[in-house]
Amino acid sequence: MYIQVLKDQSTQKETVLFLTAEQQKNDKWFRTPEGGELETIEKESLTDYLAENYKKWGCVIEFVTNRSQEGSQFCRGFGGIGGMLRWKVRKE
Repeated sequence: MYIQVLKDQSTQKETVLFLTAEQQKNDKWFRTPEGGELETIEKESLTDYLAENYKKWGCVIEFVTNRSQEGSQFCRGFGGIGGMLRWKVRKE
């Protein structure tokens, strides 16, 4: 998955998209509803983005690979990305 920042040159509006490799092949993601072209300002792997920025949010990052039975189950079950809450959820 990739993070892409796109800019509409006519309105100067920037849009952030999270696209899979398959979605990046489809031109519809890079056009405005009116048919205008969007310029790619920035493109980065989601993994790289999280690895570089996680400290800004006060997080701890752990990479889980699919090389063990537990890791494989985690990757299949969560689609490759998972998280744990920092605080207990209050039931009301």
